[in-house]
Amino acid sequence: MARTKRVSNRAQVGKSKRGKKGTKGTKGTKGTKGRKGKKGTKGTKTTTKGVKGRKGTKGKKGAKGVIKRRKINQGRNALREIKKFQKSIDLLIPKQSFQRTVRSVAIEYRPDIRFGSAALHALQEATENLIIGVLADTNLCAIHAKRVTIMNKDMGIVRRLRRDLPLLSESAPWNN
Repeated sequence: MARTKRVSNRAQVGKSKRGKKGTKGTKGTKGTKGRKGKKGTKGTKTTTKGVKGRKGTKGKKGAKGVIKRRKINQGRNALREIKKFQKSIDLLIPKQSFQRTVRSVAIEYRPDIRFGSAALHALQEATENLIIGVLADTNLCAIHAKRVTIMNKDMGIVRRLRRDLPLLSESAPWNN
């Protein structure tokens, strides 16, 4: 069996069906002078054509073999993540890190305390529900202020209205 030279797909971008070089879709290619069938002569340069001439960009191939990068609108990834998390029923906080945090806080009050797995799971469910509720109300405050971005002052208003945690000090008038 005779040895043959294999040409990668990347080197074939820009060649027409007949194998001629220097046709449409290539960047900086020149025709070769020399014997027929000779590949890899000096002066030839083939690149994948992407956005702003970058090599190796991902995307779908067009009709002429030119790689086009798919443009993603701003915020589309965020909306995709929101839909994904709203559909899922899994916990958002990793179990191990939540357990470490709970145990480190509980040891300060009682050093010999032990937790069952069901108790830790219930505590994590309640904590996540509280955080999600606070963040939803914070988002409503930001929307009321005609903003899209939530800020610290929105979180402060929510904490004040819920009477969860004092903002400035223990002697604040709304803590009575």
